Amino acid sequence: MDIKITTLSGKAAGEVKLSDEIFGLDPREDILQRVIRWQLAKKQQGTHKAKGRAEISRTGAKMYKQKGTGRARHHSARAPQFRGGGKAHGPVVRSHEHDLPKKVRALGLRHALSAKAKASNLIVVEELALKDPKTKALVADFAKLGLTNALVIGGAELDQNFKRAASNIPNIDVLPIQGINVYDILRRGTLVLSKAAVEALEERFK
Repeated sequence: MDIKITTLSGKAAGEVKLSDEIFGLDPREDILQRVIRWQLAKKQQGTHKAKGRAEISRTGAKMYKQKGTGRARHHSARAPQFRGGGKAHGPVVRSHEHDLPKKVRALGLRHALSAKAKASNLIVVEELALKDPKTKALVADFAKLGLTNALVIGGAELDQNFKRAASNIPNIDVLPIQGINVYDILRRGTLVLSKAAVEALEERFK
């Protein structure tokens, strides 16, 4: 698959051949769903917590005598049915993480890249670098490329001027190639890859 390379200012800068094994697959929603579910489960904090009856600070004495009151038999006021008592089967601090094979994760990334390429939402930029960290200038460049909601992936080292300028723009995420992931690719409308990022992906899946 051949795709045109552009500069940040929107000028043509040649072509690059993309591997069909990475960008030419027929996207499978089931694989993408599995990878995104794995990512979000790993990201979930799991710090939700409710106090059980053993953790309530209340007397453990019997509420009233067993017989003769005509009322139901009760012991502790910490029981869940009472106001101020413990929560029955409440949430506890835990990890939501689960396993997903490395091959499925790698396949999910290739399918996400292929989905963007198939939908014509993939742009390859020659270089992600700016002389000055000016957000206004970068917004103008993005307007020329038609970018309003995008994930921008650079090489192993991001240009600091570009990173600082892009950090103030809403709906624009910037990541180095090491941080590329299925969730961020699919949550943004357009995927922008630098030439260095394309080369790194080709090397990774060789």
